Amino acid sequence: MSTTISPGFCRPLRAQAAAGVVLAVCLALTGCTGSPTPPVPGETTASTNGNASPGATGSPGAGNSAPAPDAGGGIPDLVANLSPSVVTIFTKGGGLGSGVVYSEDGLILTNEHVIRGNTTVEVGFADGQRVAGTVRATDPVTDLALVQAKRTGLPKPAYQTTLPRVGEGALVLGSPLGFENTATAGIISGLHRSIPGSASNSLSLVDLIQTDAPISPGNSGGAVINMRGEIIGISEAYIPPSAGAVSLGFAIPAATAVEVAEELLADGTAEHAYLGLTPSQLTPQIADQLGIDTTTGVVVLSVDEDGPAGRAGIRPGDVLESMEGVELNAPEKLLTELRNRNPGDTVGFKVRRDNQTLDIKADLTDRPTQ
Repeated sequence: MSTTISPGFCRPLRAQAAAGVVLAVCLALTGCTGSPTPPVPGETTASTNGNASPGATGSPGAGNSAPAPDAGGGIPDLVANLSPSVVTIFTKGGGLGSGVVYSEDGLILTNEHVIRGNTTVEVGFADGQRVAGTVRATDPVTDLALVQAKRTGLPKPAYQTTLPRVGEGALVLGSPLGFENTATAGIISGLHRSIPGSASNSLSLVDLIQTDAPISPGNSGGAVINMRGEIIGISEAYIPPSAGAVSLGFAIPAATAVEVAEELLADGTAEHAYLGLTPSQLTPQIADQLGIDTTTGVVVLSVDEDGPAGRAGIRPGDVLESMEGVELNAPEKLLTELRNRNPGDTVGFKVRRDNQTLDIKADLTDRPTQ
């Protein structure tokens, strides 16, 4: 059963309608422009008056951190304080997404899919100013990117490097469907989520935060914030109502985003453990074709003979049952486990081949550039 996923970045609305946005697995990238649709009940647009301008006094260079939110002021104060730290990113052809200030000197953190195919963008701020931006570095594996905007004195928000608790309040800021400076609210619904069926399309839709705060096209790359005014996630994707979903949104944990951003700042790349195979869901039909008596595991479709899996002796048609004792019940679970490993680590697999169980160890390497 496939799951429809909508990316946080969008093409123009007309292009979406022409191409269709419901695919077997479609990333919900939130960057849209075009004629906006009527506001969805429950979404409120953040003020763009003096309370939403950069810095403590509303002028560039007034400070290098966002004003501390007043817990007693609730969501309105959080929106007023954090809106200057959330931007809109405009790309060629009418694409649109969101981003979050990463440093006071104009560095913006966003999704890789928001700026994909672009070297320059335009960055819009809550006070209405728009400036040129240059794509500085990208990491498609985690779907994160850094953009250098030509503006300084920006209010950098606090990034929480520990996971939030399920049930905590969550506020999403971004530009859904071109409605800039929009705020939606909900709670953290789950942690360590992987979107079923996504492994064949993206390596990024694993180990995510789930929230019921509405996320729509255009929110991608924007901020998910806790009630203390800390960034806890970067909006990534949602499952649309057409798939039978109700308020299923997903975000990259802030801890992951910060780790990757620092690696990108260091040398323009981020390290990721590489196994060198193509995984797929093991179905009863595939198990029958392979002549094995198990329906739990990840089937190997192909292997890079020069990669860690190939050198370790893993073959196409093998079924990976577990990795370091962790049951692999879906390709997304394998990607999640690999995300938690480093190049140079040695990992052990339980492998089913012709109804025999093999113990195979593979030495992970850094993911090739291509």
